[in-house]
Amino acid sequence: MKTLKNLTPLSPMNFYCISLGCAKNRVDSEIMLHQLSSRGFQPTSEPEKAEIILINTCSFIESATQESIETILEAARLKKEGACRALVVTGCFPQRYGEALIEQMPEVDLFLGTESFSEIADQLSSLLAGQSISRMLLGPDPKLWKEPRGRALTTTPGTAYLKIAEGCSNRCAYCTIPSIRGPFRSRSPQLLIQEALMLAEQGVRELILIAQDITCYGSDLGKSAPTLPGLIKKLLKIPSLDWLRLLYLRPERITAELLRLIAGESRICPYLDIPLQHVSERVLKAMHRPVSQKAIQKLIENIKETIPKAALRTTFMVGFPGEEEEDFQELVDFVKAGHFDHIGVFQYSAEEGTPAASLKNQVSQEVRKYRYQQLMKIQKKISLKKNRSRINTVEPVLVTGLSPESDLLIQGRTRFQAPEVDGVIYITDGEPRIGAIVPVRITAAHEYDLEGVTIDSCHPF
Repeated sequence: MKTLKNLTPLSPMNFYCISLGCAKNRVDSEIMLHQLSSRGFQPTSEPEKAEIILINTCSFIESATQESIETILEAARLKKEGACRALVVTGCFPQRYGEALIEQMPEVDLFLGTESFSEIADQLSSLLAGQSISRMLLGPDPKLWKEPRGRALTTTPGTAYLKIAEGCSNRCAYCTIPSIRGPFRSRSPQLLIQEALMLAEQGVRELILIAQDITCYGSDLGKSAPTLPGLIKKLLKIPSLDWLRLLYLRPERITAELLRLIAGESRICPYLDIPLQHVSERVLKAMHRPVSQKAIQKLIENIKETIPKAALRTTFMVGFPGEEEEDFQELVDFVKAGHFDHIGVFQYSAEEGTPAASLKNQVSQEVRKYRYQQLMKIQKKISLKKNRSRINTVEPVLVTGLSPESDLLIQGRTRFQAPEVDGVIYITDGEPRIGAIVPVRITAAHEYDLEGVTIDSCHPF
């Protein structure tokens, strides 16, 4: 049990939040921010002055775990030397390592797992009042599945994520997500519509649907429940949502119905993020990925036929145990074919508890790094070529704010650029309103980013 002395719970206290990892984690952080702010805790942007530090951690792979540990240790230093009086750690890191952290990290006053944070304000208030509380809560908390989630948005203006499910029931050989976040569970369509309406009232123009596998949505809710296309149709009834973006589509579950829906509805971004991981049949089988290279090729053909202007994104993993040079060359040839506007490449990480970690023929770090560099080098040329093909075209652009590169530039994103993972478009002429969607003529192209100028807002998209 944990108590804090000499703290007055009636005094307003400020807090600083650090959110690590993916967009799904960001949604959880926004829920906690809303809960704390609604209870009188004051957010601050200065960690040195924060009386409470909240860290929402990632522990998907070794590098993410290490980042979480380093961030916690830095916060512990501020607790020792600065204004910090309470340190709270939430998310995947405590969920993955559990009770062992209580002894290993005595500086942390409260650990909350991936589904234990709906009571964070109550837990923190009790702690600050000097009451005894359990330092480790791992959930699950049924409130997260029965109530709409208020959010304090941390995204750029006009954009928000909608997490439509939790967990994953796929059993990829390299992945820790099922063991950390549990099996796949869809959120009810009623709660999702309520949350989407709340976000729309906050000025959201682009709603990004996310989950570990959004194509699985509704499969666990019964025959009468909507699948992903049905949910999308319900969301499209919210008139102020101009863009719906779909992230993380498993290739084997992308249906003809879904493709036709995207093709026939202009408000759905013609952008498909399809994590493939590999194309070698041998490696895919070892990864426990239930899709063949032939099926992948057929899917790409179907997408191009149904949605000719679709932008494609994928992720690949290099250095999986047993990946031979010929397997990697298959992947190189596939990337060189130029199917994808954007790719992300990850070097395999042997994660404790996963089947792949015990496989023989682990690939050396040097080889993994070399293969990563090779793929990225190839894709850079492809991305530049695709971006140059867009010069002199006009695209709707969601204006996200001043560029961090220069306060003289405004930047935004097109429909074929997802936040944080893809490039941006720099608006070099015009003064569009931040959060608005405006027509922009593309005037220049770089490997990842574009440049453009605003034009007459009456120009048809």
